[in-house]
Amino acid sequence: MFNRNRNRCLRQLATITSISLVAGCGVLSSDASHDDGPIVVGTTSAPSTLDPAASWDGSWELFRNIYQTLLSYPNGAVEPGPDAAECKFTDAANRTYSCRLRDDMTFSDGDKLDAQAVKYSIDRIRKIAVAGGPAGLLGSLERVQVLSDREVVFHLNKSDATFPFVLATPAMSIVDPDDYPADALRKDGRVTGSGPYSLGSYEEGKQAQLVRNDRYKGFADRKNDAVTIRYFQDSAQMVDALRDKDIDVTFRGLAASDIVSLQGQDPDEGIQLIEGAGTEISYLVFNPKDPWAAKPAVRKAIAQVIDRPVIAHKIYKDTVEPLYSMVPKGLTGHTVGFFDDYGAPSSSKARQILLEAGINERVPLTFWYTTDRYGSETAPEFRELKSQLEDSGLFTVTLKSRPWKTYEEGYRKGEYPVFGRGWFPDFPDAENFIAPFVGEDNALGTPYPAPHITNNLLPESRRETDRGAVVKQFEEAQQILVDDARLLPLWQGKQYVAASEDISGGEVALDPSTIMTMWELYRKTSW
Repeated sequence: MFNRNRNRCLRQLATITSISLVAGCGVLSSDASHDDGPIVVGTTSAPSTLDPAASWDGSWELFRNIYQTLLSYPNGAVEPGPDAAECKFTDAANRTYSCRLRDDMTFSDGDKLDAQAVKYSIDRIRKIAVAGGPAGLLGSLERVQVLSDREVVFHLNKSDATFPFVLATPAMSIVDPDDYPADALRKDGRVTGSGPYSLGSYEEGKQAQLVRNDRYKGFADRKNDAVTIRYFQDSAQMVDALRDKDIDVTFRGLAASDIVSLQGQDPDEGIQLIEGAGTEISYLVFNPKDPWAAKPAVRKAIAQVIDRPVIAHKIYKDTVEPLYSMVPKGLTGHTVGFFDDYGAPSSSKARQILLEAGINERVPLTFWYTTDRYGSETAPEFRELKSQLEDSGLFTVTLKSRPWKTYEEGYRKGEYPVFGRGWFPDFPDAENFIAPFVGEDNALGTPYPAPHITNNLLPESRRETDRGAVVKQFEEAQQILVDDARLLPLWQGKQYVAASEDISGGEVALDPSTIMTMWELYRKTSW
C-alpha cells in the first residue's frame, strides 16, 4: 500500500513507554554489541512454510530476514527503495518497470544471483500458483524479461503504480534456481537466500536460528551477528520467558492482558514496552454459499447489532481500536462507513432490517475462528460476538474452531458460513485492504464479484503514482463494501514490542508492513 500521504511514516513506532528506568542508573550507551551470543526473539507467529512461492501469510516475518527482495524499505522509508536492485518505471503509463541488480551478487551458498534468478523466482510463483499464495499479488504482471546479467524488466498488462510495493513484499524473495524446483515447492526444510542472515537451523513450530550471511549485499546495517527466533503457543508463555530472561524481545502476539500487565509493572522488572500505531485489522467474512449468510439483510442486521467499542474495551483492554472500514485509520482513503450507515448498535433497528426482508425467526449461524493464529483473545472475542448477537433475540450462534492449518483449508473449501480473519498489510496502501478481498480469486477463498471495484476503481487508482490523489476511488470502493456487508471490520490493532532493558533497536525494527527487521536489534554495551 503506497502512501497516500507520502511525507508521513504511517507505521513508524511513535511512542515509547519505558518501564525500565531505575533511579541512579547512568546513561545507556547506544553502541551495538556483537559479542554476547544471539539475541533471542519470541513470537506467536510461526511460519507455515519456508518457500516464498507458498506464502501469503505470517511466514513473511522470517522471510524478510533470510531472503532478499529487489526492493525493500531502507532506513524507515514508507515507500520502496533499493535492496538487491535499483528500479524505476520507464514509461508514463506505469506499465514497464526496470531493475538493475547490484554488482557481483551471490546467494548464501556462493551461487550467482543474477537477472535470470530473479525471473526464475517470479515465474515459479505464478507457475506453482499455490491456492491462496502470493501469485494473487502478480495479477498485473504480463511477463519478465532479462536484458543482461544485471538487468530485468517487468512488463505489466495494465497500469499499476503499486507494483513496486508488490516487489518489496517478502513473497517476491529471490531464490536459487539450483535449489528450488520450477514447478513445485521445495520440501527439504532448507533455505538458500541472499538476505542479511542465513538460516542456520530450523525446528518447525519451535525455533529458527539466524546467522550472519557474510555474502549479503544490501541496505541492511546489521547490528548483531545472530538471532534466534522462538515460537510460542500463547502470549503468557512468551511473557514468562521474557521475564525469566529466556528471551530478549517479543514482537508478535502479545495478549491484551499481558500488555496491560507490562504497562503497570514494577520498573525493577527491567522490561521496556514500545507502543506504536499499527494497521493490523480483524474482520468477519460472510460466505455467500451459506443460505443465511448469503442474505444481505442477515449481514446488515449483524452489522447493526455488533458493538465494537465493547469488544475493544472488554476483550482487548483498549489495546485495539474499533474499526468501521476495511481500510484502517492512518491510510489515505480511510472512512468510517459502517458507523455512518449504522450508527450505534441497535437490536430494534436490526429487527426491522430482518422483518423488511421477510425474516421473522431467529437466524441460525455458525461462526468459525482459528485457535492459534491471532492471539489468545480470539476465543473470548467470539464468545462476546455470540453473546451480543444472541442477546438481541435475533440470532442463534454456534461457535466452532480449528488450528490454523486446517482452518485455512476449511474456509478455502467454503465450509464456514461466517469466519474470522485478520490482516497484516502486504504494503502500506489502501489498495492492499481492498484488492485482496474482491474478485473471483481472492485471499479469502470465497469469490466476491465487485465489478465496479475491480474493473473501474482499482484500475483508476493504479494509474496514479501520487497515492494521495486517489482518495475518491478508495472512498467509493469502501462504500460498496459497506453496502454489501460481505466483510465486516471489527477492530484495528496497535503495535507493541516488549524487550529487556538492555536491548536497543525495538523502536525502529518494524518496517512499514510491521515486519520486524531483526538486524536493528542490539545489546547496549555499557551503563
